[in-house]
Amino acid sequence: MSRDFYDNPILNSPYSEPTRHWYLDEANQPTGEIIETRREASFVTPVPPPRRGRDAASQADLVDQTPEQLANEQQQYDTTANINEIRRCIDEWRKLPNPGDWGVTHTTRLLLEHWRSDRFDRERPFFCQVEAVETAIWLTEVAPKLGADVQRILDVLRESSEAANPGIERLALKMATGSGKTTVMAMLIAWQTLNAAEHPRSSLFTRNFLVVTPGITIKNRLQVLKPKHPENYYAHRQLVPPAMRDRLSSANIVITNYHAFLRRERSNLSTFQRRV
Repeated sequence: MSRDFYDNPILNSPYSEPTRHWYLDEANQPTGEIIETRREASFVTPVPPPRRGRDAASQADLVDQTPEQLANEQQQYDTTANINEIRRCIDEWRKLPNPGDWGVTHTTRLLLEHWRSDRFDRERPFFCQVEAVETAIWLTEVAPKLGADVQRILDVLRESSEAANPGIERLALKMATGSGKTTVMAMLIAWQTLNAAEHPRSSLFTRNFLVVTPGITIKNRLQVLKPKHPENYYAHRQLVPPAMRDRLSSANIVITNYHAFLRRERSNLSTFQRRV
């Protein structure tokens, strides 16, 4: 293999949809070959090297298993096809030239036109950031209007969410480390808040947000999601046009760390007494 992959691994601009990727072999190693398409989503299940002793054989067996064999009844690795299908649907929707055909509210249209534009004094949002928000917008505002074929996608998402955690409908936007997830959160909050202000009776939009972080450090960093913060992303990173920023003040944003939800012991009982 040539050293092209190691000397110049970046093939695409972060501001536009990827159009090329490095081909990987069956062991997920670079071959030096460039494919002139975007890489499709796929999952790689890493298995740690076996330890010495009795665990070695069992871990060696895991290496030979497929992701489907590794999955149990509650965790099925069947999401790749759904992800790629959603990507294709959003790509077709994104390329519609007439904003009137987008199937979104007037407020959402203004935000999409802004995020997709070059009207930024600072760095504009990356393609992956805009695509993440586009996915949430498409699934919420557009997909429910598109008939039975797309309804099947929504049904799969709801059924998967219900199987994983009944009673709580969830949607995960998976992004690489360092790709700007805080910016995506700010864009989602802006989209929802501004639409809630414009359509107060709609069940699709809300002004209330709960952000749960893994620790205090990240909790402090995410204060920029609050519109009144001096370095809030809506103004500091120009994520919301100036004429629309005043309406962000209606957002109710609570940022906390997950420790706040842990059960706290307030008695002096011993472990045995607590169990009793």
